[in-house]
Amino acid sequence: MTTTTAQPRPLDGITVVSLEHAIAAPFCTRQLADLGARVIKVERPGSGDFARGYDERVRGLASHFVWTNRSKESLTLDLKQDAAGDILQSLLAQADVLVQNLAPGAAARMGLSFEALHERFPQLIVCDISGYGEGGPYEKKKAYDLLIQSEGGFLSVTGGPGEEQLAKAGCSIADIAAGMYAYSGILSALLLRGRTGQGSRIDVSMLESLVEWMGYPMYYAFDGAPPPPRAGAAHSTIYPYGPFPAGDGGTVMLGLQNEREWAAFCDKVLLLPELAGDERFSANFKRSANREALRQIIVDSFARLTVEAVIERLEQAQIASARVNDMQGVWQHPQLKARDGWREVDSPAGKLPSLLPPARNAAFEPRMDGVPGLGQHNGAILAELGLSTEAIEQLQANGVI
Repeated sequence: MTTTTAQPRPLDGITVVSLEHAIAAPFCTRQLADLGARVIKVERPGSGDFARGYDERVRGLASHFVWTNRSKESLTLDLKQDAAGDILQSLLAQADVLVQNLAPGAAARMGLSFEALHERFPQLIVCDISGYGEGGPYEKKKAYDLLIQSEGGFLSVTGGPGEEQLAKAGCSIADIAAGMYAYSGILSALLLRGRTGQGSRIDVSMLESLVEWMGYPMYYAFDGAPPPPRAGAAHSTIYPYGPFPAGDGGTVMLGLQNEREWAAFCDKVLLLPELAGDERFSANFKRSANREALRQIIVDSFARLTVEAVIERLEQAQIASARVNDMQGVWQHPQLKARDGWREVDSPAGKLPSLLPPARNAAFEPRMDGVPGLGQHNGAILAELGLSTEAIEQLQANGVI
């Protein structure tokens, strides 16, 4: 159930019903739950959201599922049975938002298209999340995150030179993009409903979400121009901007943005002030064109220094820098600790650390409730709908829940 606090949250009183699986829709609805919405996650009896089975890395729970499903209630329904459909319709009669990322066409076949629902529940906002969106030749094509990274051009600019060095993002970037546009789209639809009194439909595609994020490389390659070259962890067009090894085996990430920083870098970091006047490196486009020669100079300079010593010089020169952390380094990051960024949430595996939502609002505390077990809230939700204990037990015996 939704927790209450002395400070009202923006979405207190909003109920979201979600037919969701994997990442895009669950990530969207978790953001809504953070703001106080009640999110009822409808799952298949017995198996639930298939992301529950991706791995067992979090004390037996799946890492993806723990990340995207805190603060939700789990209701199991076999939507192939009429009794389950009746329960879902009762939920939607009281809901503000329906979110779904089922297979293309599945929601419409169950009578859950916006057109069908709007006639019965005019206040209901419907958010459909899919790989390619409604209409067009790709409408029914299966879509997974890596496939959208490929179709959306992300792979073409990520990784190192050569086709064998294509690299995907290390997290579900297409799912995350779609989930965030669904989240902001739902917030805007709630504002619109406040003016019109009517629900509306939001159509979010993973492809369009990721292509929006590809705006810079697309415009860089505008009108048939060559795209930015793949440059691994370095910037493709600004140099030096990327990772460099230090003498102790560690790696430092640094970035220069202008000529003032280039002069300071030569003087205070490399201790080679004369390099700033070298014609090969006198402008960014020249440094980028001659990056192999410049990289060797930087590597030779850093070879005598530890990571800490390099970063100290970069700080003194006011050059942007960062450590290349692994996941354990992020768990222990001093900035996250200093800003009190971590909370504990309940789960079927006990208490787990969970990061506060990034957009902190001083007016309220975000909701940070537990990760639900499969069907954990069946009894409470069905009782709210007026079902007796005997009726709930019969639904359980018939495999409806």
